[in-house]
Amino acid sequence: MSSVPRIIVGLGNPGQTYAGTRHNVGFMALDALARHWNIPYKLDKARKAELAAGPGVLLVKPQTYMNDSGASIGPLMRYFKFSPEQILVIYDDIAFPVGTLKLRPGGSAGGHNGIKSLIAHLGTDKFPRLRIGIGAPGGKEMTAHVLGKFRPDEQELLGVSIEKAADAARYAATHGIEAAMNIYNVQ
Repeated sequence: MSSVPRIIVGLGNPGQTYAGTRHNVGFMALDALARHWNIPYKLDKARKAELAAGPGVLLVKPQTYMNDSGASIGPLMRYFKFSPEQILVIYDDIAFPVGTLKLRPGGSAGGHNGIKSLIAHLGTDKFPRLRIGIGAPGGKEMTAHVLGKFRPDEQELLGVSIEKAADAARYAATHGIEAAMNIYNVQ
Protein backbone atom coordinates (compact mmCIF):
# COMPACT_ATOMS: atom_id res chain seq x y z
CA MET A 1 0.00 0.00 0.00
CA SER A 2 1.36 3.40 -0.95
CA SER A 3 1.77 5.90 1.86
CA VAL A 4 -0.53 8.92 1.87
CA PRO A 5 1.08 12.10 3.20
CA ARG A 6 -0.47 13.74 6.25
CA ILE A 7 2.07 16.57 6.34
CA ILE A 8 3.26 18.39 3.23
CA VAL A 9 6.37 20.45 3.84
CA GLY A 10 7.67 23.10 1.48
CA LEU A 11 11.32 23.97 2.02
CA GLY A 12 12.59 27.51 1.66
CA ASN A 13 14.03 30.47 3.50
CA PRO A 14 11.71 32.77 5.47
CA GLY A 15 11.34 36.49 4.82
CA GLN A 16 10.85 38.83 1.88
CA THR A 17 14.57 38.82 1.05
CA TYR A 18 14.24 35.24 -0.22
CA ALA A 19 10.76 35.41 -1.77
CA GLY A 20 10.85 34.31 -5.40
CA THR A 21 14.34 32.78 -5.21
CA ARG A 22 15.20 29.38 -6.65
CA HIS A 23 15.69 27.92 -3.15
CA ASN A 24 12.08 28.86 -2.30
CA VAL A 25 10.19 26.80 -4.88
CA GLY A 26 9.01 24.53 -2.04
CA PHE A 27 7.32 27.51 -0.39
CA MET A 28 5.87 28.54 -3.77
CA ALA A 29 4.31 25.09 -4.34
CA LEU A 30 2.88 25.09 -0.81
CA ASP A 31 1.41 28.55 -1.38
CA ALA A 32 -0.27 27.24 -4.55
CA LEU A 33 -1.80 24.41 -2.48
CA ALA A 34 -3.01 26.84 0.19
CA ARG A 35 -4.61 29.03 -2.51
CA HIS A 36 -6.30 25.99 -4.09
CA TRP A 37 -7.77 24.93 -0.75
CA ASN A 38 -8.36 28.56 0.31
CA ILE A 39 -6.66 28.03 3.68
CA PRO A 40 -4.59 30.60 5.58
CA TYR A 41 -1.25 30.05 7.27
CA LYS A 42 -0.81 30.73 10.96
CA LEU A 43 2.60 31.28 12.50
CA ASP A 44 3.32 28.73 15.22
CA LYS A 45 6.37 30.12 17.03
CA ALA A 46 6.73 27.04 19.23
CA ARG A 47 6.98 24.83 16.13
CA LYS A 48 9.12 27.35 14.22
CA ALA A 49 6.76 27.07 11.25
CA GLU A 50 3.82 28.52 9.38
CA LEU A 51 1.01 25.96 9.39
CA ALA A 52 -2.15 25.64 7.31
CA ALA A 53 -4.72 22.90 7.88
CA GLY A 54 -5.95 21.43 4.60
CA PRO A 55 -8.35 18.56 3.89
CA GLY A 56 -6.74 15.72 5.86
CA VAL A 57 -3.28 17.21 5.53
CA LEU A 58 -1.18 19.84 7.28
CA LEU A 59 0.85 22.27 5.16
CA VAL A 60 4.11 23.34 6.80
CA LYS A 61 6.60 26.07 5.90
CA PRO A 62 9.54 25.89 8.33
CA GLN A 63 10.59 29.33 9.55
CA THR A 64 14.12 28.18 10.25
CA TYR A 65 16.50 28.75 7.40
CA MET A 66 16.78 26.09 4.71
CA ASN A 67 19.89 24.43 6.14
CA ASP A 68 18.18 23.93 9.52
CA SER A 69 14.75 22.77 8.28
CA GLY A 70 14.93 19.59 10.33
CA ALA A 71 14.95 21.62 13.58
CA SER A 72 11.35 22.57 12.82
CA ILE A 73 10.09 19.42 11.11
CA GLY A 74 11.58 16.74 13.41
CA PRO A 75 9.87 18.00 16.59
CA LEU A 76 6.65 18.73 14.66
CA MET A 77 6.53 15.14 13.36
CA ARG A 78 7.05 13.78 16.87
CA TYR A 79 4.42 16.14 18.34
CA PHE A 80 1.76 14.98 15.85
CA LYS A 81 3.01 11.37 16.06
CA PHE A 82 3.51 11.04 12.32
CA SER A 83 5.95 8.59 10.79
CA PRO A 84 8.45 9.73 8.14
CA GLU A 85 6.42 7.88 5.48
CA GLN A 86 3.53 10.28 6.17
CA ILE A 87 5.45 13.36 5.11
CA LEU A 88 5.92 14.79 1.62
CA VAL A 89 8.76 17.28 1.33
CA ILE A 90 8.77 19.67 -1.65
CA TYR A 91 12.09 21.31 -2.47
CA ASP A 92 14.40 22.65 -5.18
CA ASP A 93 16.84 20.50 -7.15
CA ILE A 94 19.67 21.78 -9.35
CA ALA A 95 19.95 18.38 -11.06
CA PHE A 96 16.83 19.11 -13.10
CA PRO A 97 16.07 21.95 -15.50
CA VAL A 98 13.37 24.47 -14.65
CA GLY A 99 9.97 22.92 -15.33
CA THR A 100 10.92 19.37 -14.31
CA LEU A 101 9.40 17.47 -11.36
CA LYS A 102 10.38 14.18 -9.76
CA LEU A 103 8.68 12.30 -6.92
CA ARG A 104 10.73 9.80 -4.89
CA PRO A 105 9.77 7.57 -1.97
CA GLY A 106 13.07 8.30 -0.19
CA GLY A 107 16.81 8.35 -0.74
CA SER A 108 19.91 10.39 -0.07
CA ALA A 109 20.10 14.15 0.34
CA GLY A 110 21.88 14.50 -3.00
CA GLY A 111 23.90 17.40 -1.60
CA HIS A 112 20.82 19.40 -0.54
CA ASN A 113 21.47 20.87 2.92
CA GLY A 114 17.79 21.22 3.82
CA ILE A 115 17.26 17.51 3.14
CA LYS A 116 20.47 16.66 5.05
CA SER A 117 18.99 18.49 8.05
CA LEU A 118 15.69 16.61 7.74
CA ILE A 119 17.49 13.26 7.52
CA ALA A 120 19.52 14.14 10.63
CA HIS A 121 16.44 15.20 12.64
CA LEU A 122 14.14 12.40 11.45
CA GLY A 123 16.84 9.73 11.77
CA THR A 124 16.04 8.30 8.34
CA ASP A 125 16.12 9.10 4.64
CA LYS A 126 12.97 7.07 4.03
CA PHE A 127 10.48 9.89 3.53
CA PRO A 128 8.75 10.89 0.28
CA ARG A 129 9.85 13.98 -1.54
CA LEU A 130 8.95 16.03 -4.58
CA ARG A 131 11.88 17.72 -6.28
CA ILE A 132 11.30 20.79 -8.45
CA GLY A 133 13.98 21.55 -11.02
CA ILE A 134 15.64 24.96 -10.71
CA GLY A 135 18.42 24.42 -13.25
CA ALA A 136 22.15 24.04 -12.75
CA PRO A 137 24.26 27.04 -11.77
CA GLY A 138 26.29 26.96 -14.97
CA GLY A 139 29.21 29.30 -14.34
CA LYS A 140 27.62 30.88 -11.25
CA GLU A 141 28.66 30.12 -7.70
CA MET A 142 26.16 27.70 -6.08
CA THR A 143 24.95 29.99 -3.28
CA ALA A 144 24.41 32.88 -5.70
CA HIS A 145 22.45 30.54 -7.97
CA VAL A 146 20.06 29.05 -5.39
CA LEU A 147 19.52 32.40 -3.65
CA GLY A 148 19.03 34.17 -6.98
CA LYS A 149 15.76 34.92 -8.74
CA PHE A 150 14.56 33.14 -11.85
CA ARG A 151 15.37 34.78 -15.19
CA PRO A 152 12.48 36.38 -17.12
CA ASP A 153 12.70 33.62 -19.76
CA GLU A 154 12.17 30.99 -17.01
CA GLN A 155 9.09 32.58 -15.40
CA GLU A 156 6.42 30.90 -17.52
CA LEU A 157 7.97 27.45 -17.10
CA LEU A 158 8.37 28.11 -13.37
CA GLY A 159 4.67 28.96 -13.02
CA VAL A 160 3.68 25.77 -14.83
CA SER A 161 6.01 23.62 -12.70
CA ILE A 162 4.75 25.17 -9.43
CA GLU A 163 1.12 24.42 -10.38
CA LYS A 164 2.09 20.92 -11.51
CA ALA A 165 3.93 20.34 -8.21
CA ALA A 166 0.82 21.47 -6.29
CA ASP A 167 -1.29 19.09 -8.40
CA ALA A 168 1.14 16.22 -7.71
CA ALA A 169 1.07 16.93 -3.96
CA ARG A 170 -2.75 17.05 -3.93
CA TYR A 171 -2.89 13.78 -5.85
CA ALA A 172 -0.40 12.15 -3.48
CA ALA A 173 -2.44 13.34 -0.47
CA THR A 174 -5.46 11.51 -1.87
CA HIS A 175 -4.04 8.51 -3.72
CA GLY A 176 -0.59 7.95 -2.21
CA ILE A 177 2.99 8.56 -3.27
CA GLU A 178 3.34 5.54 -5.58
CA ALA A 179 0.19 6.46 -7.53
CA ALA A 180 1.40 10.06 -7.86
CA MET A 181 4.81 8.83 -9.05
CA ASN A 182 3.13 6.75 -11.76
CA ILE A 183 1.41 9.85 -13.13
CA TYR A 184 3.72 12.79 -12.46
CA ASN A 185 7.13 11.16 -13.04
CA VAL A 186 6.25 10.37 -16.65
CA GLN A 187 4.97 13.78 -17.75
